[in-house]
Amino acid sequence: MTADKKELAVAALRNGTVIDHIPSDALFRAVRILGIESLDKSVTIGNNLASRRFGRKGIIKVADVEFAEDVLNRIAIIAPTAMVNVIRDYEVVEKRPVALPDVLVGIVRCGNPKCVTNHEPMATRFNVVDRENVTLRCHYCNHTFSGTEAEIIQ
Repeated sequence: MTADKKELAVAALRNGTVIDHIPSDALFRAVRILGIESLDKSVTIGNNLASRRFGRKGIIKVADVEFAEDVLNRIAIIAPTAMVNVIRDYEVVEKRPVALPDVLVGIVRCGNPKCVTNHEPMATRFNVVDRENVTLRCHYCNHTFSGTEAEIIQ
């Protein structure tokens, strides 16, 4: 292999969204949250890519799609380090981290089998008690768990 063949070239996006700095172990959960498998747009997914900050990371590039804020915020539950880049005419016009709201309503299922939300037709409600480690507490039964354990409601 010659020195000029060390990196894989991926086409630049004219318009779309790039989600970078996703922990590798959360990448495919992020793909499901975004519903990428049902899109008819060009998608590039990279996993276990080298990262100075994290060692290894994942990246998702979707052409011609700008995701709604509430969809991107769901990624913050499993990948709080992720960065969103909005691309227009080959330029990054917006770069921001995903944002974890203080309260999550109807986004996560409670892991407590006795919780009222698992037996009655009502929206779940969780308070974020730790942003750094993404720890959630059910408003109804006080069941606490980490974002990596969270079952995201599609």
